[in-house]
Amino acid sequence: MRHRLAHLVTPHGHEAMDKVDSAVETSREGMRTLWLSLGILGTTTVIQATVVALSGSVALLGDTIHNAADALTAVPLGIAFVLGRRAANRRYTYGYGRAEDLAGIAIVLTIAASCALAAHQAVDRLLDPRDITHPWAVAVAAVAGFVGNEWVARYRIRTGRRIGSAALVADGLHARTDGFASLAVLLGAGGAALGWRAADPIVGLLITAAILRVLGGAAREVYRRLMDCVDPVLVDRAETALRAVAGVQHIGQVRMRWIGHVLRAETDIVVDPRLTVLQAHAIAADAEHALIHAVPRLTAATVHTDPQTTTPGSPDPHAVLSHHVHH
Repeated sequence: MRHRLAHLVTPHGHEAMDKVDSAVETSREGMRTLWLSLGILGTTTVIQATVVALSGSVALLGDTIHNAADALTAVPLGIAFVLGRRAANRRYTYGYGRAEDLAGIAIVLTIAASCALAAHQAVDRLLDPRDITHPWAVAVAAVAGFVGNEWVARYRIRTGRRIGSAALVADGLHARTDGFASLAVLLGAGGAALGWRAADPIVGLLITAAILRVLGGAAREVYRRLMDCVDPVLVDRAETALRAVAGVQHIGQVRMRWIGHVLRAETDIVVDPRLTVLQAHAIAADAEHALIHAVPRLTAATVHTDPQTTTPGSPDPHAVLSHHVHH
């Protein structure tokens, strides 16, 4: 009873310092990933741009544009991660985690702009064919582009999934597609070496088509995040955890949303109407703790407690309790 009373009257949280440290650490991990990606892709872009100037390959030019755009997407993501560390205030009561979703929009727009520029260059070269020189250098630059992009893609996707960042995952998918586009440049170099002048711009158009495909996937992921879409598996895990809490007779709707790369949840539970306020609060606290243990990336939950009624749809409004804990 002493523990329950202390739990009721004392501001508390479930391992609050661990959650804060985890949030800061995920932001640091995201920033580290972005800086390393920027360095790798920046180096790859410089190498490819040098070869473009020597060879005049429009396919390699398209790949270079994509790599440069992919490197520059680290800027809005970096700003979002820095903003996400700021504490909530009276104006932004949920904090600044949504900045990451805005960064996702900026990334999608950057991909679209680079795709349009590459398509224009490829069509122009297709209508006005020109020979490319140093095809061996183009081939080497293509391989360098693939290696750099694939490394960055694996790193970004792995980190994004670990910290729950849809924008970082989308950025990683973009880098992966750019890697395969780099391999396609080899076809253009091979065709040019055999005297087929149209091979280079045709490969440029194929690269554009590949980027359009990844653009659609990235846009879909960002749209889902903006619309508060979550994986139904997470909802299933939350419901299973709530059913296992002693004293919970029924559960109502479970709602979740992403704010940056952390989750918040709201849910309704039904308890025995004969419970005291203290007992009902204790059940709500246990339910909130169970949710945080069961659902990855969940840092806060609001548990609304309703009494079990004999007449469905007519609960006693004076018996409704709310338990809210913010970590």
